[in-house]
Amino acid sequence: MRVLLVEDSVKLATWLARALEQHGFVVDGVHDGAEADALLRTEHYDAIVLDLSLPSMDGLVVLQRLRQAGVASPVVVLTARGDLEDRVKGLNLGADDYLAKPFDLSELEARLHAVIRRAHGVSSPVVKLGPLQYESIGRAFTIAGRRLQLRPKEHAVLEVLLMRMGKVVSKAALHDRVFAVDTTTGQEVVEIYIHRLRRQLADTGVAIVTLRGLGYVLEVA
Repeated sequence: MRVLLVEDSVKLATWLARALEQHGFVVDGVHDGAEADALLRTEHYDAIVLDLSLPSMDGLVVLQRLRQAGVASPVVVLTARGDLEDRVKGLNLGADDYLAKPFDLSELEARLHAVIRRAHGVSSPVVKLGPLQYESIGRAFTIAGRRLQLRPKEHAVLEVLLMRMGKVVSKAALHDRVFAVDTTTGQEVVEIYIHRLRRQLADTGVAIVTLRGLGYVLEVA
């Protein structure tokens, strides 16, 4: 899942990005409110981690402009400004969750998974499609009780398809969800991951179907 991290402390942002990437997230990071505002006009994210005390543009302004533009990506506000007034204002402007510094990385990770699941209408941390099951906290895919051994990008592609089960996901959208904004890798690499996943899912009762000219859909075979 692709996350935008907006944090003015370069040291904290670098550490957070590395930690989240180790837990399977694709992270784009910016340190300035205006830069985040500009990026959110062109890029799409599964979730946004947003600090409030930002240079150039306050985090609450970024949040307000984001929601006014109709962007529904879930937002976890991450800030040292922990008083009740700021929390209420952030939630009223459309924040989905609020985490005050200092915080535990595992809590941030859990909250990110929760807001992403809710954004896709999934309430349980265990997502199922036929014999395929995904436990989002442990990041484990199993099929008929057997754990799938997936490389990081294969895992990311399958996670995107499962969270949008029954819906068509274009090659461009898959590429955007599993690669950072500064990647030089072309969209054709998605076909390689789809091919590998199909081999893993062969004869399991779950299949990735290609709809020519539209994209891919994960469904019960």
